[in-house]
Amino acid sequence: MKRRLRLPSLPRPGPNRGWLYRFSWWVARGFIWFVMISIGLVILFKWVPVPVTATMVMDPRGFEKDWTPLSRIDRNMVAAVIAGEDGKFCTHGGFDTEAMQKAWERNQRSKRVRGGSTISQQTAKNVFLWQGGGLFRKGLEAWFTVLIENIWGKRRIMEVYLNVAETGIGTYGVEAGAQRYYKHSAAKLSRIEAARIAAALPSPKKRDVVDPGGFTRRHGNTIAARTSVIKTSDYDGCVYD
Repeated sequence: MKRRLRLPSLPRPGPNRGWLYRFSWWVARGFIWFVMISIGLVILFKWVPVPVTATMVMDPRGFEKDWTPLSRIDRNMVAAVIAGEDGKFCTHGGFDTEAMQKAWERNQRSKRVRGGSTISQQTAKNVFLWQGGGLFRKGLEAWFTVLIENIWGKRRIMEVYLNVAETGIGTYGVEAGAQRYYKHSAAKLSRIEAARIAAALPSPKKRDVVDPGGFTRRHGNTIAARTSVIKTSDYDGCVYD
């Protein structure tokens, strides 16, 4: 005789319990379900391509994407996003406390707010959450960051990031970006092409990738110069080991 698998549950509160107890029961029940569902989704996406994200769905211009395995994305692109977004990607556990502290101090002096998020944090936000700030969303982002660091590992985090990051207006992932800007696949990105895509990532709707000017051009050139160091010094080794 087969026995049904039952999920863990809390005993339902009786009618004589007070409202505070009943409220706490529902909160605890919701928390347990959230933990189980979030872990289940992270395990699923360790193996299955992410089909769509909230950012894509809410994009008023629609979206174009083309999921591409990391094996078909040029190493220049990996080195470029590490150089431009998260130099300690292979050494941190999901959070770069030094970068976060510097970002906080810089934001105190400037009206132009900049974040100190790692690639892992950005991936967690892009896949499981929505754009915007707030402590609640930041708390969820931290939770999902811990999960993907421990369940996915660095290579899968990089693969997902390069497939869901917004690379232009209505364009998501580096394959769609490469096709849009350079008319060829992400497997053939040159050092400067990859660097210019990476330079536009923080603000892809406002920064030009093809024939950029001003800050984007300077930032792209800096990233391009750093990519050689990233590869020769093995700062991207965790992705390819």
